[in-house]
Amino acid sequence: MAEDWDISDSSDDVYEEETDDEIEYIPVFVDDEDQNGYGSDTSAAQARTGKDIQGIPWRGMRLTKEQYRHRRLAQYENYEDVPLSGETADKKYKQTSKGDNYYEFFYNSRSVKPTFDHFQVCTVTFCSFNHVISINCRKKCVQLRNMVWATSKHDVYVVSDDSIMHWSSLSQNITEILDFSGHVAPTEKHEGSWLEGFTQIRISTLAVKDNFLVAGGSDGELVCKKLDQEGVSFCTRIIYEDIALTTAIEIYDAMSGGKHFMTSNNDCGVRVYDMDGFQLVNHFHFPWPVNHASLSPDRKLIAVVGDHLDGLLVDSSSGKARTCEYKYIVLPLHFNFVFFFWQRAATVEGHLDYSFASAWHPDGRIFATGNQDKTCRLWDIRNLATPVSVLKGNMAAIRLVHFSSDGQFLVAAEAVDFVHVYNAKLNYEKRQEIDFFGEVSGVSLSPDDETLYIGVWDPSYSSLLQFNKRHWYGYLDSFV
Repeated sequence: MAEDWDISDSSDDVYEEETDDEIEYIPVFVDDEDQNGYGSDTSAAQARTGKDIQGIPWRGMRLTKEQYRHRRLAQYENYEDVPLSGETADKKYKQTSKGDNYYEFFYNSRSVKPTFDHFQVCTVTFCSFNHVISINCRKKCVQLRNMVWATSKHDVYVVSDDSIMHWSSLSQNITEILDFSGHVAPTEKHEGSWLEGFTQIRISTLAVKDNFLVAGGSDGELVCKKLDQEGVSFCTRIIYEDIALTTAIEIYDAMSGGKHFMTSNNDCGVRVYDMDGFQLVNHFHFPWPVNHASLSPDRKLIAVVGDHLDGLLVDSSSGKARTCEYKYIVLPLHFNFVFFFWQRAATVEGHLDYSFASAWHPDGRIFATGNQDKTCRLWDIRNLATPVSVLKGNMAAIRLVHFSSDGQFLVAAEAVDFVHVYNAKLNYEKRQEIDFFGEVSGVSLSPDDETLYIGVWDPSYSSLLQFNKRHWYGYLDSFV
């Protein structure tokens, strides 16, 4: 994610509410149930009786929910680095059929306030529920939305302002895990760790898995914590340039045993660290800023996307572009096997703008990329010439993509208002569309795929949406 540091683009008036006639329709109100604007939570039972899942009081308003949705779709401006990339994709691709229901609404927690960093370079319009807001400042983290992580179907970690919080859906309690508004320093000694720590870190990305938490900062900071221990284990700054940003983090089980984590960085690098001593294992360099990198299930390949129209498939040990080898078997009359080989450079071409998300199907053959051209594309490593499928969003860039652990579903989140759940077993031709109002701060499936969490940021209606997987049970009557 390249950065523009032209100070002339900045303005003292960071938040400027639009006032022209086109957006006068936007209602400004607070929930009837709470004059402070926070309102109450919404349960599945309440939603079935007609309450809005976000607690928005549509009754008595000048516009219906459907009318507001129509206006919002018409007026939202998708953020693009390549002009008209989304409009071009809209003309070229059609959406898949919607209407399926794989995950059912269960609970909306208004006490959880997910956020993401709104640091920008140029004027970008945020489509909150109450306001249309223009921000003029330096572009950084607005395109990064990895701020929600579920470690079980009941436990989820979210970034909320300057803190990382833990939410338990069982106890309905929220607990602060780390506060970055003040001073953060490690309690353990490791080579390369900044024992003096950091002050006022702006969180740009987050990853949580198996009792490990790793947070990245907008100035190249890296903070590691073991959730079963007090304090912070490791602090460092991995980038020392003016343009410093950790864009994505992935924690995984290394082939050699133990845990590793991989960081994607704005300095055109991907770095791999071990979780035992927090030492740098590998550092790969690429020709453009890296926005996201994901490791294949067999740990042999890395999908890399960033500030370029193309993506790369690289070797996880060398970081070099991988060539995919194809083998065909010809069976002559005398049954002697003849093998033909050829190779194809592992570059994925087709997106019209920069990509900010990637994910692998558990089978290790298919991976997905999410792009600012409002599409998610699926690629087969056996033939990267053309995408297997192109899945188009409604109104905004695809900022997050996740496969379920069983490979049945692909979750693709737009920057605002929509999350799509595609059925992989039906060749991604059927989908569930989850709609709401607000910026998406993060999306996470629990490890067992039973729960889908969606973080929603909005000045009045920030919350954590919980959807539970639907199950179909068949019964066979036995008889003699």
